[in-house]
Amino acid sequence: MTDMVTIREDDLIDSVADALQYISYYHPMDYIRALGDAYDAEVGPAAKDAIAQILTNSRMCAEGHRPICQDTGIVNVFIEWGQNCRLESDKSLQDVVDEGVRRAYNHPENKLRASVLADPAFTRRNTKDNTPCVLSVEMVPGSKISVDVAAKGGGSENKSKFKMMNPSDSIVDWVVEMLPQMGAGWCPPGMLGIGIGGTAEHCVKLAKQSLMEPIDMAQLKQRGPQNDIEALRIEIFDKVNALGIGAQGLGGLATILDVKILDWPCHAAGKPVAMIPNCAATRHAHFTLDGSGPSFLETPKLDEWPQVRWKPDKAAKKVNLDTLTSEEVQGWKQGDRLLLNGKMLTGRDAAHKRIQDMLAKGEELPVEFAGRVIYYVGPVDPVRDEAVGPAGPTTATRMDKFMDMMLGTGLLATIGKSERGPAATQSIAEHKSAYLMAVGGAAYLVSRAIKEAKVVGFEDLGMEAIYEFTVEDMPVTVAVDSEGNNVHTLAPQHWKAKIAEEHLLAN
Repeated sequence: MTDMVTIREDDLIDSVADALQYISYYHPMDYIRALGDAYDAEVGPAAKDAIAQILTNSRMCAEGHRPICQDTGIVNVFIEWGQNCRLESDKSLQDVVDEGVRRAYNHPENKLRASVLADPAFTRRNTKDNTPCVLSVEMVPGSKISVDVAAKGGGSENKSKFKMMNPSDSIVDWVVEMLPQMGAGWCPPGMLGIGIGGTAEHCVKLAKQSLMEPIDMAQLKQRGPQNDIEALRIEIFDKVNALGIGAQGLGGLATILDVKILDWPCHAAGKPVAMIPNCAATRHAHFTLDGSGPSFLETPKLDEWPQVRWKPDKAAKKVNLDTLTSEEVQGWKQGDRLLLNGKMLTGRDAAHKRIQDMLAKGEELPVEFAGRVIYYVGPVDPVRDEAVGPAGPTTATRMDKFMDMMLGTGLLATIGKSERGPAATQSIAEHKSAYLMAVGGAAYLVSRAIKEAKVVGFEDLGMEAIYEFTVEDMPVTVAVDSEGNNVHTLAPQHWKAKIAEEHLLAN
């Protein structure tokens, strides 16, 4: 019989902590190479600019060891545990792995945002250290343990889809139907993970696990499919990109960089199918432990990053937020690029809910919103000389139901990520306001534009408090103008038609 291998508690803790720090600031190189190729091929100017911001942000994070995105995710850990291995610990495996998460997220030189809330249906209390993680364990033959760690952002996780299909239903048709409904809050371009079969819960897990695999769509298309699953991957890839959604939903050629599929046998009566997107902050890593000590991931070479250096568009208009008027806002048109300067307020889900409750009770708000602009953001804590940590936008649609209320306070404009829904778009038009979009997946780049940050309300809400930011040349795009023209509706329609036309000409 093979001698048992001892996996020390500290080795597993140190390895998990190192991997989570690593993926907070290093993109996987397969993603960066694929995104660089997408940048070279992209002809949609707004989408190309967005990809340039994501690539530039990625390099800045790799150099500065700061998070790619302010949403540093909920941690997923998949372990294949070799049956000849024993854990040397008096704690449960969940507790050991959670200690690794705790150390990673509280690292003093790169503190990561704690986004995990206990008591999810009621008090929603922040656990302060991003624990617990979501842990999956499989026992396998062997004398080592293999670990996949991922940090999944809320914007992409919220777009997960699942359906108990009838056996004859088309998977491709369902995926193509779902993609436009998902909007751009998952920060394309990314990957689609698809699970087919098993039971309801296993199917969704398969979709998540598939996202751990390396991007290889270009190589697959070059050699051609060798089985039905590979043919399905290519068909979905081509049909999703033909939708013209593009980077950040701004219209373009690259909506997804790859499609991954895992399947499992299922009951004869059904066909469970799940789909989970991975965002522009694709964060996952793999390591193994064999009892010889902790595993530390190798630093990637910075010269492997595409040589893309984003600079503000020369045509971008400079805006002074401190003297901004309603008339000036009404002069903006959808698609305009702006560079914001001056003071703005921040606020997201918890702050909006509290404002609603205070207004209902007739209580005085902690800040005056009339004549101001609000940015939907929950920043990472600053380190060293930073005014604020990475501070990219959060998904704007979550604030749609508060739009009438907030614009009723005299707010001039809002800033966030991805599209606005029909009701919010209508409210914006009625109030002659505007919605501005910052690039999701470029949080560190955006934070460089923030020169000062101070809490001005609801300090107890932590990263969801109301801040006042002083910004210099913060890049945004007018996504909904004062007439209600919506770039996220208009641009993908234009690019879908353009791609279809070029496909016809090519054939």
